[in-house]
Amino acid sequence: MSDVKLSTPKGMRLHVGIFGRRNVGKSSLLNAMVRQHVSLVSDVAGTTTDPVEKPMELLPLGPVLFIDTAGIDDEGALGELRVKRTTEVFDRTDLGLIVAAGEWGPFEEALVREMQSRHVPLVVAFNKSDVAPVSAAQLAALREQGLCTVETSAVTGAGLLDLRQALLGQAPPDHLDSRAIAADLVGPGELAVLVVPIDKEAPKGRLILPQVQVLRDLLDHDAFALVVKERELRAALDRLRTPPRLVITDSQAFLKVAADTPATVPLTSFSILFARLKGDLVAQVEGALAIEQLRPGDRVLIAEACAHHPIGEDIGRVKIPRWLTQYVGGRLDFHTVQGHDFPADLSPYRLIVHCGSCTLNRREVLSRILRARAAGVPFTNYGLCIAYSLGIFARALAPFPAAQDVLFRHEQTRHHTGQA
Repeated sequence: MSDVKLSTPKGMRLHVGIFGRRNVGKSSLLNAMVRQHVSLVSDVAGTTTDPVEKPMELLPLGPVLFIDTAGIDDEGALGELRVKRTTEVFDRTDLGLIVAAGEWGPFEEALVREMQSRHVPLVVAFNKSDVAPVSAAQLAALREQGLCTVETSAVTGAGLLDLRQALLGQAPPDHLDSRAIAADLVGPGELAVLVVPIDKEAPKGRLILPQVQVLRDLLDHDAFALVVKERELRAALDRLRTPPRLVITDSQAFLKVAADTPATVPLTSFSILFARLKGDLVAQVEGALAIEQLRPGDRVLIAEACAHHPIGEDIGRVKIPRWLTQYVGGRLDFHTVQGHDFPADLSPYRLIVHCGSCTLNRREVLSRILRARAAGVPFTNYGLCIAYSLGIFARALAPFPAAQDVLFRHEQTRHHTGQA
């Protein structure tokens, strides 16, 4: 277990959600699996309140994030809040672990249905096998349904290796960790120029997470990377003997970078790359096109994945509202949420503008996109929104043929309907 692997960002890890009734030993099982006291353990039912996260290395799969949740059968006002927090974890679960102890009933069946409705692979662990063994008939019935089941004991350690193998066997094969961020657009031995403004939002002494991840992605795939500030971009390009394959900029510097980058060089932003990595780029391009339908007074949701302290010129709270207001030509009604908070009712909004989601996993972003689609609300992200509102949308989509097709069809429709 290396320090490098342990430092893998949460959003790039496979999320394993642990669900079950109170007092079936979910926390004890997690502690036994990671060999650490991560979750508080007690004989009192309902000890776990908010979800507890534990990053670890599950070889040969790689970096994972275990999420220990409160009992799904909790009661009372506080219990309802705990259950709400637990059900929110469904949105970011890549692999489900349902823990039971001896019995199997409606609670567990509901968990299975929830996972299956979301196409989430799952493992069923019958814990406390040393004191509350499950019947052979019950195991056979579940296996007949195609469920992967194991018997475990967090106390004795029985079945832990079987559980580990079951998790490895059920893990989705297309996990995010294997997806390129920008390297597939650049190629081995080719150059990408990364434009990184050093302003109030840049953390002192380091780069922000998306910039670091893109840089590492390029290095991992044997591409070259040149990092410059926006003021040095033109001079840096002039010194190159051959043009770069791609220029990637912070979205806030889009206008200047677009002006300083030759039209023959593809240009995009970190945020747009993460729209492709973490979500559905085509759906978010379609969402950005809905900006032209906004009218003064419309309600817009700004969703920030990280719970940072906003600064004076915060991109989500100040700059994007300013650019959208200028584009629409009138005051809009902006609402902001952070972290894993996301409104249950999306119908009041005419547009959702999401950050690049570097701290969220792809499952959670896709869940939000699907919820927005079900509510009939356009969903886009910071970089796409900024590029559209500043009039450089086509330029920012140049590296992505599927996204360009969406824009082309949209322009054709507008032309035929006389809206162009």
